[in-house]
Amino acid sequence: MKNELNRNYSELTEFVLLGFRTSSEVQILLFSLFLVIYVVILVGNISMLVVIETDSRLQTPMYFFLRNLSFLDLCYSTVIAPKTLATFLSKDKKISYNGCVTQFFFFALGVGTEGSLLAVMAYDRFSAICSPLLYTLRMSQQACVLLVIGSYICGCINSVIQTGFTFSLRFCGENRLDHFFCDVPALIQISCVDTFVNEIVLFIFSALIIITTTTVILVSYAYIFSTVLKIPSTHGRSKTFSTCSSHITVVSLFYGTVFFMYAQPGAISSPEKSKIIAVFYTLIIPMLNPLIYSLRNREVKKAVKKILLKKIAFH
Repeated sequence: MKNELNRNYSELTEFVLLGFRTSSEVQILLFSLFLVIYVVILVGNISMLVVIETDSRLQTPMYFFLRNLSFLDLCYSTVIAPKTLATFLSKDKKISYNGCVTQFFFFALGVGTEGSLLAVMAYDRFSAICSPLLYTLRMSQQACVLLVIGSYICGCINSVIQTGFTFSLRFCGENRLDHFFCDVPALIQISCVDTFVNEIVLFIFSALIIITTTTVILVSYAYIFSTVLKIPSTHGRSKTFSTCSSHITVVSLFYGTVFFMYAQPGAISSPEKSKIIAVFYTLIIPMLNPLIYSLRNREVKKAVKKILLKKIAFH
């Protein structure tokens, strides 16, 4: 029996992504919906990159971090969306074993890096509001680059550990993933060996990342709120706090969904719940982020208006 399991394990070269198991009509509807979402992700995040890059008024640390956030959203949603769209219309829902490893690695890299980057952005707002005289020193160009590199290093460590533990599992010939992409809960579900250690590693490591980054965010905003409340003018308080409102919204959406997905031991046992939550952090949040920052940020709106007026004048 052991030899048979080893033989099946060694022959496993692909997985089947079951995705959303519905009728063909609903599949077409879902394809249309996911396609619209992905197009909005591409247009929104590429536009954000172009606007920040071309407007000289946005060459500040905050927008440097925002540009990296848009790049991350663009990348890790692209790791998921094209393959998902293909599975809606095709009967061939297969993904190679190496393709599955690659997809999961870059997805985990993107999510882990984004969590760290959101903490860095909170620290940036803390430095700007609570220590304005030291802001240019703390957030020099070199410091900003190092903080972004550090975020990517944290994301890479997360990805290497998660990928290593997940794909060390044996699947013994069972290759049907009840998900629309290669993710830990679905892979754990089809493993034929004891996954207790993997589930504990997933829970502890995810909780560690969430606790560390949210601590930075909460402490930063505790100081920010304390400083804002000391501003005598209501208009001044409102103007200062408005620079943080977009970031708070993005943080709430991102950490809320990631917490429910990975930091609860029970989340792994509910495939349908996992798929619905996964749609939020793989597609909905990357779609909403540029909208949140553009609609709630005066400087970005001014930059967009400036670009549009230039195009109209040119034509």
